[in-house]
Amino acid sequence: METPDVGIPHPLAERLSMAEQYEYLRTRVLPRRTLVTAGAVAGGLLAGCGTASAGRPDPATSRAPGSAVLPFGRHLAFGSDPRTGMRISWQVPSAVKRPYVRVGLRPDDLGHRVAAELRPLHTPAAQGVRPALEQYYVHAAVAGLTPGTTYYYGVGHDGWDPTASAHRAAITSFRTAPARPGRFVFTAFGDQGVSRAAHANDDVLLRQKPAFHLHAGDICYADANGTGRKSDGYDPAFWDLFLKQNEPVARSVPWMVTTGNHDMEAWYSPDGYGGQLARFSLPETGFDPHGTPGAYAFTYGNAAFVALDANDVSYEIPANLGHTGGRQTAWLDRTLRRLRATHGIDFLVVFFHHCAYSTSQHASDGGVRREWLPLFAKHQVDLVINGHNHVYERTDAIRAGRIGRAVPVGGSTDPTRDGTVYVTAGGGGRDLYSFPSGVKDSYEGHVTRHGAVPTFVWGKGGGRASETVEWSRVRYTGFSLLSVEVRAGTSPRLAVSALAQNGRRIDHFEVRRGR
Repeated sequence: METPDVGIPHPLAERLSMAEQYEYLRTRVLPRRTLVTAGAVAGGLLAGCGTASAGRPDPATSRAPGSAVLPFGRHLAFGSDPRTGMRISWQVPSAVKRPYVRVGLRPDDLGHRVAAELRPLHTPAAQGVRPALEQYYVHAAVAGLTPGTTYYYGVGHDGWDPTASAHRAAITSFRTAPARPGRFVFTAFGDQGVSRAAHANDDVLLRQKPAFHLHAGDICYADANGTGRKSDGYDPAFWDLFLKQNEPVARSVPWMVTTGNHDMEAWYSPDGYGGQLARFSLPETGFDPHGTPGAYAFTYGNAAFVALDANDVSYEIPANLGHTGGRQTAWLDRTLRRLRATHGIDFLVVFFHHCAYSTSQHASDGGVRREWLPLFAKHQVDLVINGHNHVYERTDAIRAGRIGRAVPVGGSTDPTRDGTVYVTAGGGGRDLYSFPSGVKDSYEGHVTRHGAVPTFVWGKGGGRASETVEWSRVRYTGFSLLSVEVRAGTSPRLAVSALAQNGRRIDHFEVRRGR
């Protein structure tokens, strides 16, 4: 059967790449519109990933039949309670009417229908650089779910029913958090972008069967320069590629992101975060429910997770320095205090972009150290995960700026006594960095002699203060990710592993409290 008005056979519509769909709509339905070829911009790294159409919407867009508009880029996120709700997001290449999600306990019975919200995103033209661009993101909040249950879902709109026989292959599933704490795994990295390496890391991630994934910022790299200025090179069509690349993971694994410097897209308000607010549906914060998408908290099992927008405190890249007026740091203090006092929460994990402790290219940010490290110590944060430096690096346990306990590969630490371990997990897929000249990698199976490392820390105003450190315990120049097993019960623990892109373990250690 052919699609009315357009003549695209349904099986063909399912197989078309996004670029091919846009081209079809342009030549058959939208002849006055032009295209931005993000696939060409990305150097052809991902076959079958396409772009958004350029220009402001014209009447032809509204006349495009819904049956010709294929949803793509599905990605999940937790809302206020991972046990009973899920936020489902996706993208469409043109505006659609009455988008929705169908949800059920079986793939052949999606009886519950939830209305979704369409969020258009307009990117203005840059003279001589790019045309104007329209993108369309859709979000649905599904509530009232049963803890510890697998649900199936499909996304649709007028003219596109996910339960139709031609579309059932796109039905997928997610699982809510359990009612009571137990064992689970989460994964983490930062600095992903769009590349073969990023795609390969997704494959490693899926094999860990995580309950969710933490992304420590610099998500897509549509902003190539990362200074948070309109002078940055910027191609928003990279987001089409990114969401298509990650859909095999993010459609079933909640993808909890925060903001890096490359995520300050200055063409959108507020503070360059309008694009992220359009593309992602994340938990709200108590201090800024609509303007700081990278700062929020959620609880899963016996662990609480706090995401932070480090652009707010970064001395290195000051475009958004102080943009919350101290409200984020005050919220962090209140949130960590509340979570530490909550019965049943054993571990506090904090993730954000700029490094508190690293020796690679961007080194350490003095603004992060000044504003947040005293709070991590005050509330005995168990693990901090950063990105920004495109390597894997892990510290010993650090207490009051010094080594509280050496934590070699395979070691263990107690934050109540030793301090906090900081992990730079920036090997998500973007081009790799290196360590200071003469400093060797040291990782599981390749441990080199431990010694001092010359590096620096960013000061206010962009100055660099040299420092020589001994807390750099594990270093690996390669694509990688974190896989963390969390256990509850009489002997709760975080079993932290780092995995190279071939799945080989390059680091592991344990965090146990008061044992």
